[in-house]
Amino acid sequence: MAFGTLERTKGSQPMSEINMTPFIDVMLVLVVILIITAPLLTSSIKLDLPSTEAAKPGDVPKFVTVVVDKTGQIFLADKPVTPPELAARFQAAAKQSLETEVQLRADEAVPYGRVVEVMGLAQKAGLNRIGFVADPKVKTP
Repeated sequence: MAFGTLERTKGSQPMSEINMTPFIDVMLVLVVILIITAPLLTSSIKLDLPSTEAAKPGDVPKFVTVVVDKTGQIFLADKPVTPPELAARFQAAAKQSLETEVQLRADEAVPYGRVVEVMGLAQKAGLNRIGFVADPKVKTP
């Protein structure tokens, strides 16, 4: 019967692998700092620009919304208008800016001729930018 052994057990061995976790944490912090500071570096040059009346900030694009409902009734700014009134409003908008866009919202049941009539009034007034507004098609699963 043996009560013990004469052999010695080996102690814990030194770890020969590099722990990458602190390195990855530091790198992620540096990436976040870079992402936050990069947009700030674009305007780092301080200038005192001269003033002039010719330099204007870019105007916000103007638009006129025209709605044609199922019955063919024309609405401008949610108020019903007749074709002659619409033509006058288009001419007033064209006098302010020829870049004014006409956003046309027409019900799908409206006859094509009524839509063309509204487009013709806009083009006659000099408003050639016409956008057709539609709802996006919803996909059903």
